[in-house]
Amino acid sequence: MSWLRKQSVLVPLDFSELSYQAIAPAREYVEDTSSLVVIHVLTPLNQEYPVATEDPLEDKQRKQKVQEFLQNKLSEMGYEGIKIQVEIGDPSTKIVDYAEKIKTDLIIMPSHGRKGVSRFLLGSVAERVARLSRCPVLILK
Repeated sequence: MSWLRKQSVLVPLDFSELSYQAIAPAREYVEDTSSLVVIHVLTPLNQEYPVATEDPLEDKQRKQKVQEFLQNKLSEMGYEGIKIQVEIGDPSTKIVDYAEKIKTDLIIMPSHGRKGVSRFLLGSVAERVARLSRCPVLILK
């Protein structure tokens, strides 16, 4: 599959098993794991809620904790050398913006397969990424 090799592949993670499973096919498109980048997008804390104002973690601290967790999780899975990016904001927008920033060749992500009302209410991050991205997006079922 050398003719399909990519310089950079981005894999969005949402802590679901499906998202972790997307790393294996992504690994097939690159020479080594240093060409893989995983991204997790945190939702912003709403400062209007009393719980959020009692002891909110600074954005930097939240990102650091997720970075450490993902580093440990990926090491446990046998993936060393994968770059990890943590952003805060709207997932689809942040994924597409980061993919453009690093000039990734391919985004590989799972679809959770929601249908009907749940898809309408929750939307589909994968669908929005595929629609907005300037690079190819491989959506795994």
